[in-house]
Amino acid sequence: MPSIKTVFINAQLCIDGQLVNGKTLTISDGTIASIESEPHTTDTDREEVVDLEGLIISPGFIEIQTNGLRGFHFTHFDDEATYSQKLEEVARYLPQTGVTGFYPTVPTVHSDEFKKILPCLAPCSIPGGASILGAHAEGPYLHRSKKGAHNATLFHLPSTPPTQIYGPAALTNQTLKLVTLAPELPDTVPLIHDLVSKGIRVSLGHSSATYAQGLAALSAGATCLTHTLNAMPPLHHRDPGLAGLITLLPTSPDPPNPNTTPLSPPYFSLIADGNHLHPSITTLLFRANPTHAILTTDSIELAGLPDGTYPGHSQIPFRQTKQGSRVVIEGTETLIGGCAGLDECVRNLVAWSGCGVAGAVRCVTENVVGLMGEEGGGRGRLVVGGVADLVVLGFGGEVRGTWVGGVKVWGGME
Repeated sequence: MPSIKTVFINAQLCIDGQLVNGKTLTISDGTIASIESEPHTTDTDREEVVDLEGLIISPGFIEIQTNGLRGFHFTHFDDEATYSQKLEEVARYLPQTGVTGFYPTVPTVHSDEFKKILPCLAPCSIPGGASILGAHAEGPYLHRSKKGAHNATLFHLPSTPPTQIYGPAALTNQTLKLVTLAPELPDTVPLIHDLVSKGIRVSLGHSSATYAQGLAALSAGATCLTHTLNAMPPLHHRDPGLAGLITLLPTSPDPPNPNTTPLSPPYFSLIADGNHLHPSITTLLFRANPTHAILTTDSIELAGLPDGTYPGHSQIPFRQTKQGSRVVIEGTETLIGGCAGLDECVRNLVAWSGCGVAGAVRCVTENVVGLMGEEGGGRGRLVVGGVADLVVLGFGGEVRGTWVGGVKVWGGME
């Protein structure tokens, strides 16, 4: 018997940063079956019709950097069964923020911990929740001068092979998808070559690197900047640092060796919570290259919890005070991490830059696919044949309903 289709009529679709009006989108068997402009004739026996009355359909949001939520930090490993249970709880919470796929991020821990944690983060579907798309390792190849909340005693130089740090399983079973490293460390270029040869994306962050050192890393295969301007030097008019790379053109004459292939600009992530970046700086960076900007939360385990003061843990050995989306070391102004939802970051970018909902949505969908390629398995775009991970948004970008693999997992569409 043919499966029942879900047909969304009178919708606006987010495609390439623009809203496309008056569309009918049909999902069936977990994929997008059709996108049409013509009026829809209903087959009531085989279809569920949802009249969106002009509301917006977005691809499901993809989060490339989250360290935890709802009391669970991804470095908290007791045993595999408990870890998997906590991870599933996070996955089931995320759809209310529009997230349908995420890359759990593990900041710098001891290599023994990496080897235990990373195998638990292999890509998989979670019934009723966002899909796990693989792991993001933020470290341990970072620079001490920009350690942020990381434990610098656990940092390694690039001469330490990634297999020794992350374990062979994470590198051979396509679990590890993204690594953040500091390009100014010695022997970084061979490390980037090694990671990229294994299909792992490389992002630059927690770094004091110069513009020239960033160019060398891009030439070696790095393709992204991690939480731009946080844990890296400020943008200076004569010394732009890593942040200056976002304005590169494909025909730029900047590569150190003029005989090399011209470089493409990197993708760059922004924590648009109003705490890590001033709204005007977020707008400046976004407008510099809207097709390469990526919004991320960099959330910690206090995200999704009530405001208050909470104990620290192995990575943060201090009490933590949460107020809204801001978390600091108790009694200080030192930021620890983010607590905004990705949907809040989207709405912030709309309000700050005036880009429109579709322009902000691109920064959590299509631009992420541009960075990660098809690792998401057909996610992140509204195309026929793509995975039916969808978010219905109100006109201001608020999440009304979320579908993962064609199944509604959150929202009443009020």
